[in-house]
Amino acid sequence: MKHPAPTAAPAHPGSRAQAAPVLRLHGITKRFGKLVANDGISLTLELGEVLALLGENGAGKSTLMSILFGHYVADEGHIEVDGQPLPPGQPRAALAAGIGMVHQHFTLADNLSVLDNVLLGSEPLWWPFSRRAAARERLLAVAKRFGLPVQPDARVASLSVGERQRVEILKALYRGARILILDEPTAVLTPQESEALFDTLAQMVAQGLSIIFISHKLGEVLRVSHRVAVLRQGRLVAQAPAEGTTQGQLAQWMVGHAIDTPPRSPAQAVGQPVCVLTDVSTRAGRDRLDGVSLRLHAGEIVAIAGVSGNGQVALADVLCGVRSATAGQVTLLDAPLNAQPAWMVGQGVARIPEDRHAVGVVGDLPVWENTVSERLRSPWFSHPWFQAGWIKRGVARAHARRIMDTFDVRGGGADTPARSLSGGNMQKLILGRALLPPTDASGAAPSPRLIVAHQPTWGLDIGAVTFVQQQLIAARDAGAAVLLISDDLDEVLTLGDRVAVMHAGQLTPARAATDWTREAIGLAMAGANHH
Repeated sequence: MKHPAPTAAPAHPGSRAQAAPVLRLHGITKRFGKLVANDGISLTLELGEVLALLGENGAGKSTLMSILFGHYVADEGHIEVDGQPLPPGQPRAALAAGIGMVHQHFTLADNLSVLDNVLLGSEPLWWPFSRRAAARERLLAVAKRFGLPVQPDARVASLSVGERQRVEILKALYRGARILILDEPTAVLTPQESEALFDTLAQMVAQGLSIIFISHKLGEVLRVSHRVAVLRQGRLVAQAPAEGTTQGQLAQWMVGHAIDTPPRSPAQAVGQPVCVLTDVSTRAGRDRLDGVSLRLHAGEIVAIAGVSGNGQVALADVLCGVRSATAGQVTLLDAPLNAQPAWMVGQGVARIPEDRHAVGVVGDLPVWENTVSERLRSPWFSHPWFQAGWIKRGVARAHARRIMDTFDVRGGGADTPARSLSGGNMQKLILGRALLPPTDASGAAPSPRLIVAHQPTWGLDIGAVTFVQQQLIAARDAGAAVLLISDDLDEVLTLGDRVAVMHAGQLTPARAATDWTREAIGLAMAGANHH
């Protein structure tokens, strides 16, 4: 089905119709060698407007925002703020012009107070008491004006994720931001916290702030934005009013073709338990387990919802053999779990780690070495005299090429350094390593029995998300037990046959996905009525 071509957004009512744009990008072009990251992009942002900036991974969004904020210098084009040229490559000039950015990874010092974090980098922390008192009053005034309640003296380490994001936004507003860039602002929020953020954005816009909203959650984009701009392969390919635009249209503009998202398809043949956790706890710390019990069955996806940092990392680590339980019992295929990663791989446990860059791949190694890294000592890829360095390189490269073909990994060949791949292609590489067993003349290795997928689609565009989700469903239907840990409630409710919620190291009973509502999951994520 062909969608109508997007048109320019109409002028906004009221003052926005008469006022000149607060931000104008003229023909921005940025090259990195032969790669054209931004190709002649021209955009405007009006007073009191929310402009959603969309695009696949690698489409050029981050580069464009880095140019706007002064971290990169454009090869061609220029930027104007309120009709005045913005000096290129000067972050201080961007801040002085009223441009603020809230990154998806917070940059707060946990050991300092809210007030100290807001002042950090802009004012000396050793001010006399009278000056600090004035700064405190100013912070409270800004918080009240924009509906962002905050306790200036609270230590950041004691705040919830939603409260920390509030502090990040206040940092920008305290410094006089009038143009606010929000990068994946709801990625780690509960549904209730997301609703509160949307209310805050409405207040900010009503008071004349202009916002660039970057998100992969298309439903949120259409809800909060006035206008959408879509980048593809470094070019601006579409602009349209949010009103009247569908998620399907946005997805098609982003990837260049229609996207068929996987429909909800319940498990057809749930088998015996593959892995059982009984009252499992781990060593005390910020991310730990506290008496967790869970059964993972063959042919079923169990989805774990929760705000990051509530024990999900500990759960994944225990099931992948990189962390030991200090109490309770874990069995795998009816035998006690041996907390040794190599043993786990040999037993058919496949992992998709949360951090693809730091844990998923070794960036400086070529793709082929990354595809065999977890099975390097297996007879598939090494000779019996492996200690002498005899790796079956031809077999390994052939396996890498098979993964790249099967999982549509683009961006080079088997000898390409893994770090050069985009986020989506890197995730497909990790997925292929986990799901595609090696094969030779004697046959194929067994398919995985247990798949631990931790944030498998985090930060991916709609095309890559759909592909990853389809592969997890296919693995389940082939008989694997799948543990899906995700911050994305849409993903949890679409893929999960059963759903449990993790908070403060504890886990609710896993119930059928159809027994949950988004509201109930959100409350459980916040710790209400957890057991």
